[in-house]
Amino acid sequence: MRLPGYGDFGPTLEIYQYTVNEDRPTPFANRGGFGHIAFEVEDVPEILENVIKHGGSKLGKISQNEVIGIGTITVIYVRDPDGNIIELQNWNRY
Repeated sequence: MRLPGYGDFGPTLEIYQYTVNEDRPTPFANRGGFGHIAFEVEDVPEILENVIKHGGSKLGKISQNEVIGIGTITVIYVRDPDGNIIELQNWNRY
């Protein structure tokens, strides 16, 4: 999948699945290796509801923070059904 905003030769995101998965420890954001991936979404509570509906779970709670000169960010971390951490965020810019 080509990432938006970079044109025809920009970076890509590859999503795939193995036929056999080996066990691993539960991912944590402060553990070595892949920590998490973040997506900007239109509606954080709505996407959170969809994540849970499809087998994911909340990791913390929705929070809002004002960043002076930029706007307000709404954010929550979730786990997908495999335990990977995903950050959902929305910016309400000034």
